[in-house]
Amino acid sequence: MAITEFGWLSRAIATATVMAVGLFSSVAHAWEPTRTVEFIVPAGTGGGADQMARMIQGIIAKHGLMKQTMVVINKAGGAGGEGFLDIKNAKGNPHKLVITLSNLFTTPLATGIPFSWKDMTPVSMMALDEFVLWVNADTPFKTAQDLVAAIKAAPPGKFKLGGTGSKQEDQIITVALERAIGQKMTYVPYKGGGEVAVQLVGKHIDATVNNPIEAVAQWRAGALRPLCVFDSKPLSGKEKIAGDMAWSDIPTCKSQGLDIEYLMLRGIFMPAGVPKDAVDYYVELMKKVRATPEWAQLMNDGAFNPTFMTGADYAKWVESEEKRHRDLMKEAGFLAN
Repeated sequence: MAITEFGWLSRAIATATVMAVGLFSSVAHAWEPTRTVEFIVPAGTGGGADQMARMIQGIIAKHGLMKQTMVVINKAGGAGGEGFLDIKNAKGNPHKLVITLSNLFTTPLATGIPFSWKDMTPVSMMALDEFVLWVNADTPFKTAQDLVAAIKAAPPGKFKLGGTGSKQEDQIITVALERAIGQKMTYVPYKGGGEVAVQLVGKHIDATVNNPIEAVAQWRAGALRPLCVFDSKPLSGKEKIAGDMAWSDIPTCKSQGLDIEYLMLRGIFMPAGVPKDAVDYYVELMKKVRATPEWAQLMNDGAFNPTFMTGADYAKWVESEEKRHRDLMKEAGFLAN
């Protein structure tokens, strides 16, 4: 009897201890926003970063994933430098997030603004974004080789290629195209990918290297035509997007004789000096966002590479990409110093 009672008492003590430890752990590590969270977009409205940020905001609101509200704020000035400096100056503020694209690297390298990704806290890579070579659907160009032949036959600078910003991803790809083709083009910068697509529809430019999500609506409407994707392999989407074509039907630019690859970061960062519990909170929040059907649809519609990273792996990847962009921009002559 004594042994039975002792066993029961031991189990009761053990259970109580586990509950107490669990409660202590949840209290010790629990953090959640206590006021509105600002989600900074260091780019213009309508582009890929803006669309993704607003999708994340909408998913969080729809599914009640956060008690506080989230507001998306575009700060595109200075090629996104305005947004990055806002995050840098918000050190220790866990109520600010920023969605990054590759101007995380290109803007400080091209402008010399006092900013580095190390001035922020990495949260999570949400996806990698592709780049597609687009033309107006009214043009006779059915393949990248058709376009290349026309560019070569024209006087230098006659063909206008539009993109987002100057000395950023789109212009880096443009310089690579010029070198691969052996002919100069005129690069026309716009504030965001949405505007770039509109300008191509209006025939104010001859081609673009927009992200899939930035031109998919115009492709569906029959106004634009994709010629090739700047990746080592075709896109994975099999669902028909425009007529009989799916994302997977777009050939790689490499297969079209253009040996160029470029993918772009879509990632989340916080200011420096924020509590680890706050970082953990947003990591878990983004995991919940990624588990929704709306996110799956976005990944499909935009032909994203859905790679997800957090912690040390994410920081290591970002550090490697910074070096790669420094090399690319040095080769293109885009470095500020």
